[in-house]
Amino acid sequence: MPPVRKHDLGKGFADPVKDAQRVFRKIMDAMARPGLIQSAEVEVHPPRGIMVGTAALALALFDHDTPIWCDHALDHAEAAAWLRFHSGAPIVTDSASSSFALVGDPAALRGFDAFSVGSGDYPDGSTTIVMQLETLAEGRPLRLTGPGIKESATIAPSPLPEGFLNWLAANHASFPCGIDVILVAGANFAALPRTTTVKPMEA
Repeated sequence: MPPVRKHDLGKGFADPVKDAQRVFRKIMDAMARPGLIQSAEVEVHPPRGIMVGTAALALALFDHDTPIWCDHALDHAEAAAWLRFHSGAPIVTDSASSSFALVGDPAALRGFDAFSVGSGDYPDGSTTIVMQLETLAEGRPLRLTGPGIKESATIAPSPLPEGFLNWLAANHASFPCGIDVILVAGANFAALPRTTTVKPMEA
C-alpha cells in the first residue's frame, strides 16, 4: 500500500485554537450533562470512515500523550495518517493501552473487557470509547439517570452493539473505575459517562 501523501491528508480545523476550544467546551458540557446531544459545528474534512463529530473530538482531545486504538473499520492508512498528522496522537494495536478507542463498526464490538477501566488509584487512566452510529435520536429510546441529570434524560441511539446495555450496567457498577462512552452520529455527539445509569424506556 503506497504511503499517504501530505497533500492527501485533508483539512483539520479552519481556526485550530478557537475551534478546538469551542469543541472542547461542548465535550465538557456533554460529559456533565449525559445524553445531551451536541453538534460539533465546525468545518473539518476527515478521511473516509471518520465522521465529522469524531474528527472534531479527535482534534480537540487527542495529542501526543493520548494513544489511540482504531477498530477494523477505521484501521486503514488514510485514517491513521490523518489522525497522526492533525492531532499528533500515536496509533496503538493494544486496545488496553489506549486512552481513546475509535469504533466505526459497533456490531463487531464484543464488550468493554479489551479496554482499560483504570485503577483504584488512577480511575482516570481508563479508555474512552468513541462509537460511531447512524443516529442518536431515531433508535430505541433509553432512559438515563445519574449525576448531571435532573430526574431523567432520554436518548435513542442506533445501531447499538448486542449486549451494550449489559456492558454499561457492569461498567457503572465498577465505579470509580470504568469506561466513558461518547456516541457520534455525523456531526452530533452525546456522552454516557461511567456515572450514568442507562435502561430501556418502559413501554
